[in-house]
Amino acid sequence: MYQRIAPDSQPDPLLPGYSFNAYLVAGLTPIIVDGPLDFFIDRPNGMKGYILNLTIKGQGQIFDGQDALFCNPGDMLLFQPKESHYYGRSPNSDCWYHRWIYFRPRAYWADWLEWYSQTHKVGRMALPSEALQDEFEQLFISIEQTHQSGRRLSEELAMNLLERLLLRCMEEDPQSPQKIMDPRIIEACQYMTSNLSDDVRIEDIANHVCLSPSRLAHLFREQVGINMLRWREDQRVIRAKLLLQTTQESIASIGRIIGYDDQLYFSRVFRKRVGVSPSDFRRRNMELTTYPESAESL
Repeated sequence: MYQRIAPDSQPDPLLPGYSFNAYLVAGLTPIIVDGPLDFFIDRPNGMKGYILNLTIKGQGQIFDGQDALFCNPGDMLLFQPKESHYYGRSPNSDCWYHRWIYFRPRAYWADWLEWYSQTHKVGRMALPSEALQDEFEQLFISIEQTHQSGRRLSEELAMNLLERLLLRCMEEDPQSPQKIMDPRIIEACQYMTSNLSDDVRIEDIANHVCLSPSRLAHLFREQVGINMLRWREDQRVIRAKLLLQTTQESIASIGRIIGYDDQLYFSRVFRKRVGVSPSDFRRRNMELTTYPESAESL
């Protein structure tokens, strides 16, 4: 019960036609029986980002038939990118109110997004007390309000709150792994992400996180799996892809935004990482929007 509509044709993420070409979008979906939102979302190929979902009232149904699972107040779900989505109000309930956050994660969040308990690639955890449910719902609300505040750094502040929420999920899930990335490495990643356009030296980053350059380099490779320069280059390409998808900035301008003053060098780096040039990537993305992921609501 949905229709495919051109991207960006309307601004409401609860309705068909909303574009999810963003780092973060958050909201509340209030589904009541026979209401305008009372239909099942069916995305066989999932979405480009993650969806974090918290049921606050009623009951939702995820998947169908023998694969069906049901979520009640206090149940949290984490949908992985490009994995099948099929969910809606459970026929056993007259409503399903759920808060959600669609996001594209920072690279160093990877360990926090591998939830131990999963059903068909959907992570699951239950908040056992009303106090925890209230705390987590307030975090969802704060993320949404901060992102919509219009402040100069609203998206970065909302992403920081989302980071806190993901860490709280790890903390409260008794089955989550005990190993968490060293906070100094997290801070180094945040520092580089906030200064992508600058030619920041390893010595500057080491000074910022109170480590020697050699110790920082060793610890970073140990925990992240690649060296810092390669990681920063990867983040620049990720940002470039988003800008190519969501803006009309020129290739040269996007290169400068992410730290490459030489357009030819930027194009070479991009092609090496992505397999196509920036202009080809933008053109292919425009062709794919004929059937955008945004055609279904949340």
